[in-house]
Amino acid sequence: MSALTPNASPLRKLRSLTGPRRILIHTLLIGVAIVMLYPLLWMLSSSLKPDTDIFTHPGLIPDTLRPGNYSEGWSGSGNSFSLYITNSMIVSIGAVIGNVISCSLAAYAFARFEFRGKKIWFGLMLGTLMLPMQATLVPQYTIFYNLTWINTFLPLIVPKFLAVDAFFIFLMVQFIRSIPRELDQAAMMDGANPLQIYWKIILPLMRPALVTTTIFTFIWTYDDFLSQLVYLQQNARFTVPLGLTLFLDKTSGSSYGAMFAMSTLALVPTLICFLIFQKRLVEGLATSGMKG
Repeated sequence: MSALTPNASPLRKLRSLTGPRRILIHTLLIGVAIVMLYPLLWMLSSSLKPDTDIFTHPGLIPDTLRPGNYSEGWSGSGNSFSLYITNSMIVSIGAVIGNVISCSLAAYAFARFEFRGKKIWFGLMLGTLMLPMQATLVPQYTIFYNLTWINTFLPLIVPKFLAVDAFFIFLMVQFIRSIPRELDQAAMMDGANPLQIYWKIILPLMRPALVTTTIFTFIWTYDDFLSQLVYLQQNARFTVPLGLTLFLDKTSGSSYGAMFAMSTLALVPTLICFLIFQKRLVEGLATSGMKG
């Protein structure tokens, strides 16, 4: 509980304020919230405007309501937009499953086992955090091209089963280190092997870290544009980020209203995911850096 005291004291101080100071602080907080939410509100407002009013009348209140942007956007790109949402869900859920399984296994090995070169391998793993994705894009594309995986979901899903996200491995390593080793030793005395310890003890106790990995993997994969642009070529394989680009046309008129309408609907899965697991997400981020 002592670890939570420094974080809780500012909240108690804010609640104890009275009079003009409290009003001023709440006014500032509301102002910051409005600034942060303005792009989202502008997108929602633009989704209900005619194309000619989106950039000529930038206010949040539409002069003319055009709810037909949603029906036009849903079927105006050659395919139903539900196809792109379904493709994004397939890729995102596959990436989540791969990251949760592979990163937790890798983290368990780094946190609990002793093997030759452990510190070197751990340092190399952390070093990949500083390596931009663009630096490995060409060799990865060559590998997947030779495997004839281009224009499939495999290049976006299979690597996640190989523990390629060092951030989540490090997050889980820190969390597993906070779990007392006495639990492992007690399970070993009862005859449990390392895999059984991982499945029956480590995984249930590291649920907050797994939820954090799930949320971030889902959001980052769902919003990823570059990788999906490189590997997906046919319209029927497009995901949401690629489907939104179909509303833009340099040679003719772009359907900005329909694009903003579908952008608004595209936020719903990530928003639902965040709202459902918000408590676990905060818990996972707060406890992953604590040591037992």
